[in-house]
Amino acid sequence: MAKHLDAGIWGEQQAVRCLRERGYEIVCVNWRYKHLEVDVIAKDEGVLVFVEVKSRNDCRFGEPKEFVDYRKQRNLIRLADAYISYTKYQGEIRFDIVSVFLKERKIELIKDAFWSN
Repeated sequence: MAKHLDAGIWGEQQAVRCLRERGYEIVCVNWRYKHLEVDVIAKDEGVLVFVEVKSRNDCRFGEPKEFVDYRKQRNLIRLADAYISYTKYQGEIRFDIVSVFLKERKIELIKDAFWSN
């Protein structure tokens, strides 16, 4: 497997571990709808959370969270709408980002990273 894919998988595993340590209940990992995918769906104190994980070796081209641009946010919102429709979920939702700094082995959780319209 390509080195960057290994790093991405490792980053997602670390993000899931971090979320569990913070009390999140993991609902599913890598949920897909058509061509869209969300890294983690979890529950945090009764709120359904859609989590995007971004892993980077360094910040030369920007911090990991900066790679969740408007287009990615829009796709995550579409995916969340599909998941809610599919599961008939009723309740609060939120979008979080987990930044994984690979070289530093540091993880940053950003709650309420962006909002849907």
